[in-house]
Amino acid sequence: MDLIRIIFAVILPPLGVFLQVGLGKHFWLNILLTLLGYIPGIVHAVWIIARTPEHA
Repeated sequence: MDLIRIIFAVILPPLGVFLQVGLGKHFWLNILLTLLGYIPGIVHAVWIIARTPEHA
């Protein structure tokens, strides 16, 4: 499932973060980073997906 989230994170970073952690502070931070620059949004999304355990 992480591979699908990482693919979503590259295409649309906030979606990958949302699938991992839901509507939390990381989601809103990722939207801000994506608006400021696409690459920072991708880096943050992949970092959150790799770092955070799967939401149960």
